[in-house]
Amino acid sequence: MVESKLSKRVQKLLTYIVLIAFSLFCLFPFLWMVITALKPADEVRSTTPSFFINNPTFENFQHVFWNTGFLTYFKNSLLVGVTATVLALLFSVFSAYALTRFMRFKGVKLVSVTMILSQMVPPVLLLVPLYIIMMQLGFLNSHISLIVAYTTFTIPLCTFMLTSFFSSIPIELEEAAEIDGCSKIGMICRVILPISIPGIVSTSLFAFVNAWNEFMFGYVFINDDSLRTLTPGLSLFKGLYTTDWGSIMSASVMSVLPVVILFLYLQKFLVEGMTAGAVKG
Repeated sequence: MVESKLSKRVQKLLTYIVLIAFSLFCLFPFLWMVITALKPADEVRSTTPSFFINNPTFENFQHVFWNTGFLTYFKNSLLVGVTATVLALLFSVFSAYALTRFMRFKGVKLVSVTMILSQMVPPVLLLVPLYIIMMQLGFLNSHISLIVAYTTFTIPLCTFMLTSFFSSIPIELEEAAEIDGCSKIGMICRVILPISIPGIVSTSLFAFVNAWNEFMFGYVFINDDSLRTLTPGLSLFKGLYTTDWGSIMSASVMSVLPVVILFLYLQKFLVEGMTAGAVKG
């Protein structure tokens, strides 16, 4: 009995050690980024890297904030990300509801499989066709091109995520609302959406992070520096002959913070949204 308790404690201790080591491994790039951002220029250029900061400074953050286009890139990313998220969510909610409640239609399974398969297509394969389409529509070098691209790529997976969540909502709730004279649109807005807040929040986070982190389309579709988004804008911090690593790390820290804050603030809804769709009833 004593040996079994001891073995369980040892096993638990080893589990914690492995988890802590794995967490440190995952956090290492972010920690190194923050440490480098707080170092003065002479320490950043030192030939012997160190985790310790002799003279911590916020000069790199001040330089990025006031002497570069970071604020412009940040505002553009926020505008594009929020707009693409709202549009993707708007289309996905109605699509997921239709796929969940109209299962008698023979093509429902085909549509679901097609949505999943569409996520297997690398975006780089669609770069040239999308570029030609945007050029013909006159959307190049505008935020519309990015919003259309991000919304298009996000809708299938958002629909799939919401479908699994809507299927767990009892249909009796809708039948009761229908008896009370509620229309389909009213039923979705007054019954389905309030219950689905955790799933909608997790889906919104996915759509926003996808738009916030995207690089390729933002780099190719936008040429005007005043319209450039954050991720392509960060690539301009690297010079032709020299690289200001302090500024790059400072800008990277500030670009990551909004997403980290969102995840920390909405963590409860995120966990509920990811798990609720897996349970029926």
